[in-house]
Amino acid sequence: MPSRLNLTQSRILIVDDQPGNLMLLDKLLKKEGFINIFAISDSREVEAVYLQESPDIVLLDLNMPHLDGFQVMARLREIDPEGAAILVLTAQMDQETRLRALKSGARDFIAKPFDRHEVMARIRNQLEVRLLYRKLSGQNVDLEQLVAERTQELLDTRLEVVRRLGRACEFRDNETGSHIERMSRYAHLLALKAGLGEDEADKILSASPMHDVGKIGIADAILLKPGKLNPEEFEEIKKHPAIGGHILTGSDSALIKLAELIALTHHEKWDGSGYPQGLKADEIPIAGRITAIADVFDALTTIRPYKKAWEVSDAADFILKNSGSHFDPKLALLFVQALPEMLVIRAQFPDNSDE
Repeated sequence: MPSRLNLTQSRILIVDDQPGNLMLLDKLLKKEGFINIFAISDSREVEAVYLQESPDIVLLDLNMPHLDGFQVMARLREIDPEGAAILVLTAQMDQETRLRALKSGARDFIAKPFDRHEVMARIRNQLEVRLLYRKLSGQNVDLEQLVAERTQELLDTRLEVVRRLGRACEFRDNETGSHIERMSRYAHLLALKAGLGEDEADKILSASPMHDVGKIGIADAILLKPGKLNPEEFEEIKKHPAIGGHILTGSDSALIKLAELIALTHHEKWDGSGYPQGLKADEIPIAGRITAIADVFDALTTIRPYKKAWEVSDAADFILKNSGSHFDPKLALLFVQALPEMLVIRAQFPDNSDE
């Protein structure tokens, strides 16, 4: 139960148009150790004092000039629905008055003339309930915060696993560790430019690093070949989207499901000539279409053991020339229009060879 010290620190507002009643209640409360007492005789001042002092309990007379107790309760509940407990001070103890007071927000009654022991017992009861409610509310807030922190930790861990697995695939493919950092951020920015919204763009940012996870299943002799692949080897490399989809399939995670979709579709082409399913146009999920542009742009503008890096302008021209065949034409145009912002990302995540 709340301690006596806690109760005596409570803030008490007394509202009564009779100065004698105010003095009596003030004296009783101070004798019991209460120190935060605010007494007013003009009901028109209640709102201002209430907002300034934030009382835990209000001792409220019903019969007052200007604003009666019912009007005061209505106003207090309007400005603070979960606010202070209200104890009604009244000589009218008939059932109709009591019922109306309870419906208006009163928690209890103190009968006039006052009995010292009854007054203090009723005030303490309400303050104990009030303090216990505050304690429980604080525990709920702490629990919600703890759950939110643990949930975020799990999400952060999942994202880190996704990114590290994506990087592991790149190291097998002679790609640099910065590739997924750049291309995933290119994809995120393009998703925003396409109007997908922050939430969808963030999901693409987190899932797109897994686009080439299927390369784990490709033989090193093909994956690491420094020269051009022959037709048979190219047919083998074309299996990696399906392998990636198989690796990622069956998860309950929305993030992994999106990563599966991207892995399966980032080599599909707008005109239907891509692989593995030969999807075309809007049959290709937009996340796959976005990742395709981001991936190709970064691959073209990055040094590889078997090629030099293209100039940015040449890579942009390639994307535009292949819009409507390889790439979604609307996305291709948005990407090129956003090129200055893409180059900021490129500068933030250079390869070691670029540094």
